[in-house]
Amino acid sequence: MASLEESSPSRHPFNSTLETGIRALVVLEAFYPRQCDLMAMTWLDHLVVHTGDLDGEDVPESLHPDLPNRAGELLVRRQLVERSLRMMQQVHLVDVFDTEIGVLFCASQEAPSYLDLLQTPYSLALKARAKWMADRFSGLSTAQMRELVEEKIGRWTAEFRSGQIPTGLSR
Repeated sequence: MASLEESSPSRHPFNSTLETGIRALVVLEAFYPRQCDLMAMTWLDHLVVHTGDLDGEDVPESLHPDLPNRAGELLVRRQLVERSLRMMQQVHLVDVFDTEIGVLFCASQEAPSYLDLLQTPYSLALKARAKWMADRFSGLSTAQMRELVEEKIGRWTAEFRSGQIPTGLSR
């Protein structure tokens, strides 16, 4: 069992449930009213801090360092993103929908009021990148989003849950 010190957000802030939950909430608010599944949220959690992976003229600089093995983060982030979304659900900032296509997540009506309180330079940069992503991806189907992730990050990371095609970003 990990000690409190080992799991402390100050020791590993990028990997804390709270920080990941806030990032997920920022992304869901930018994509509102769209509902996203867990796989899409895992991809978006990676892309919102590694926007530089997307290339192009209008792409904002990545918020987090471009470490050589960062694409591998997707392989281990799914459970953390899920825990984070559930935590945000517990505090009524994320709504969860059980649908015929699976579990989908969406920002709640309380989310904008909470996010308006986040005014640090990092928070503002995160919100700007999430909005940029939502603007860029709003017309993409799930298949197109998967293709983008495969092209930019790698097929092996896009398929970390083999055989399951995400449905949360389709229209």
